[in-house]
Amino acid sequence: MDRHPDDKYPPIEPYEHGMLDVGDGNLVYWEACGNPAGKPALVVHGGPGSGCAEWPRRYFDPDRYRVVLFDQRNCGRSAPHASDPAADLRHNTTDHLIADMERLRVHLGVDTWLLFGWSWGSTLALAYAERHPERVSEMVIDSVTTSRRSEIDWLYRGASQFFPDAWDVFRAGVPEAASDATPDVLAAYARRTESPDPEVRARATADWCAWEDAVLSLETYTGPPPFSGRPGRAQQALVRICARYFSRGAWLEEGQLIRDAGRLAGIPGALVHGRLDMGGPLTTAWELAKAWPDAELTVIADAGHLGGAATTRAVLAALDGFGGPQDR
Repeated sequence: MDRHPDDKYPPIEPYEHGMLDVGDGNLVYWEACGNPAGKPALVVHGGPGSGCAEWPRRYFDPDRYRVVLFDQRNCGRSAPHASDPAADLRHNTTDHLIADMERLRVHLGVDTWLLFGWSWGSTLALAYAERHPERVSEMVIDSVTTSRRSEIDWLYRGASQFFPDAWDVFRAGVPEAASDATPDVLAAYARRTESPDPEVRARATADWCAWEDAVLSLETYTGPPPFSGRPGRAQQALVRICARYFSRGAWLEEGQLIRDAGRLAGIPGALVHGRLDMGGPLTTAWELAKAWPDAELTVIADAGHLGGAATTRAVLAALDGFGGPQDR
């Protein structure tokens, strides 16, 4: 299929969608786009809790791919929604999300599929692939993270070396935190996002988003701020889920995903990472590439966490390469 002028494929709409009952009172939204007989691919969104969007559809040749997208538990179009303080998030952990992905694969009758994830989505995609390597054909990972506690500590404290003014505001948002240590600060935010007081929840959400935006503020992008520019309901769900996950190390053993990267042997991988990524420094992608013999790392010299034109081209090239023969 001919490309759109911006290099991505033309916009497409789902040919089917649904709500999958994953148990524990949770329904997960999913949709499928492209060619129903094409190569299966699963899009694993970031956050955690950002929900999926329309833009990832355009990274896949719709003639060659059967593209499946889903909203992880309690965000996007899934239900119940984390912006509702009555929504019970006890059954929202990394293991639950991995199980949801497997349940969705079975529901759709997919044997193996390519995984495309970015940021938190790369953590979840890696965790799934290391648990179910026989179900993964290839992987494309952009803005690589593995959610080690050391990575979380960098994002929510270490980056204060560059943004001390913004971090002081972020830290002041939870004066009850026992110390400046990242686990204490994030745990305090997690408690505030669960508060019955809507003003407490709103303030915690605003402070969290302001810090995230500060970390990304050196990057070139158009449009509203990437965190505080989201609709209020989406902000609330994102921050509540992020604080829950990152205050608990995403329920992963420290270094687990890089330690166990040998389980990915035989799965071709394309890693794309910006050298100027302030939110997730390049070292994680570098270490993962060394531990995963079938992965190739492309470093984008002038890109940060949000990527740019060169990042888009690298991801498109990887997905086109994995998509099989192209009819003209």
